[in-house]
Amino acid sequence: MELGITTFAETYPDPETGRTISHGDRLRQVLAEVEMAERVGLDVYGIGEHHRPDFAASSPAVVLAAAAGRTNRIRLMPAVIILSSSDPVRTYQDFATLDLVSAGRAELLVGRGSFIESFPLFGYSLPDYEELFAEKLDLLLQIRDNERVTWSGKFRPPLSDQPIYPRHEQLRISVAVGGTPASIIRAAQRGLPVTLAIIGGSPERFSALADLHRRTLVSSGYDPAQVPLDLHVHGYIADHPRQAADEFYPSYAAAMSQLGTERGWGPMTRPQYDMMCGPGGSLVVGDPATVAEKIIHLRDVLGINRFMLHISVGTLPHEQVLRSIELLGTEVAPLIRA
Repeated sequence: MELGITTFAETYPDPETGRTISHGDRLRQVLAEVEMAERVGLDVYGIGEHHRPDFAASSPAVVLAAAAGRTNRIRLMPAVIILSSSDPVRTYQDFATLDLVSAGRAELLVGRGSFIESFPLFGYSLPDYEELFAEKLDLLLQIRDNERVTWSGKFRPPLSDQPIYPRHEQLRISVAVGGTPASIIRAAQRGLPVTLAIIGGSPERFSALADLHRRTLVSSGYDPAQVPLDLHVHGYIADHPRQAADEFYPSYAAAMSQLGTERGWGPMTRPQYDMMCGPGGSLVVGDPATVAEKIIHLRDVLGINRFMLHISVGTLPHEQVLRSIELLGTEVAPLIRA
């Protein structure tokens, strides 16, 4: 099983000092995180696309290209590209270019998006949310598979025998899913890998989606053994269990409480957080042994091929993020692989 890190390049105010890191400083921290992830042997690093003041990475392809110049082995991917509000032609070109400059290390993870800021920014209507993604995903796959493309649709000017360059070397395209069965079915019918994003509730409830992905692959003529299923969760690793829980809570609670004010749920409390850190919760928080045990459990329950840990949910001190990445690579990974 592969192990990796994701980030949204968060810039929430520090919960203790109230200070907010600049976007430039945060992006430079992200590049240092990618270097650390490669140094300790992790497999992949992902950067999510957002268009908000509290996230610094509106252009993951640019940041990942900078990361490609600092690394040699680690795979690089967005987490995710909001395909609903992106142009599939330009998205393909960006990541085909990243694939070439990184010598075949690029991946492309696309999704519908869990935030809405990109829709008015790029001139799209929210009522078209589902239809936009379906149409653009099919165009993206046609571009991936064909050097010259003839296509017409509802939301983009048509293409008539249009050549699209550069061509990728080996660009895996996956779909991010937050829990919608229709999204699982759409991806599996096209033979696409899926990344399940778990940010709350019991991970066991996602086993039905994992099974649906595999069943739909079979009924659509694909071999599930050849189509990966990945997992993305929030979490944090420290040298001791209580240290991990105490260090992660302030920034995580601040970030989730801020999102709660936007989405209509209450502020994060310590009892709620401690329950989420427990064996049946969605957070993967603890010392290396505890974290390895929970990841192994998730692998056994869901049948995943890759585990992605999102550490910087809020604004953690950078040295703590780097230490958590280091522990994932040097102590958690050997326990899992053994």
